[in-house]
Amino acid sequence: MKLLKLLPALALAAFMSLGQAQAADSALQNILNDGKLKVGTTGDWNPMTMKDIATNSYTGYDIDVMTELAKDLGVEVEFVPTDWKTLVSGVTAGKYHITGSASISPARAKAAGYSTSYFSLATVPLILAKNADKFKDWDDLNTADVTVAATLGTTQEKQVKQYFPAAKHQIVEAPARDFQEVLAGRADAHITSNVEAYKLVEKYSQMMIVPVSAPKSPTPIAMLLPQADQVWINYVNTWIALKQERGFFAELAKKWKLSN
Repeated sequence: MKLLKLLPALALAAFMSLGQAQAADSALQNILNDGKLKVGTTGDWNPMTMKDIATNSYTGYDIDVMTELAKDLGVEVEFVPTDWKTLVSGVTAGKYHITGSASISPARAKAAGYSTSYFSLATVPLILAKNADKFKDWDDLNTADVTVAATLGTTQEKQVKQYFPAAKHQIVEAPARDFQEVLAGRADAHITSNVEAYKLVEKYSQMMIVPVSAPKSPTPIAMLLPQADQVWINYVNTWIALKQERGFFAELAKKWKLSN
């Protein structure tokens, strides 16, 4: 009888011990102990993350977000180079504690955890402006004589096959980029987020966004984290909620012109 009465207390003690062990093993505690937040970033997504090869430094929306997160943690930030095809494996292997912005997808969620989302984007196609009369909507690109480019490991790699099953698919591997295939004439179009599209047409006057009837695949954006590390995920989600409430993300969206 006494043993039965002790069981709830023993279960509670075991639960508390487990919680303490999880907290001690969390990336959060490692970050605080080491004084460094390691962030995986590709450096090739304007205006989110852009790498200056000459100075080996990064700028962009994601860079500002992670710099602010590190400041609030009271640690330094270290940006770890990665690419889209290894973005998930880098966080699962512990090469970095967190990534910059990544579109939420079921495939990635099988291996990695996500933070809560802090903005959304959608997919649009881009072409050379000289082809404006030829391509006016999605269906115009879905023909056998059209080549559509995408970058390996990105969400767009799967989307080109979904949206344009009849077209040819030109998949390039980073550091090459899909839009470069269009500029060079090796592809008729590529697809990307509306956020990057605005920057590309601003930088390359010969490019344009196809005036489609509507963008495709509205997608929330979030940070990737170790899937089993709920302590670290909880901290980041709490931080995001606080920063959203105080207007931090809204101000950054204005700074980096995340809409046209």
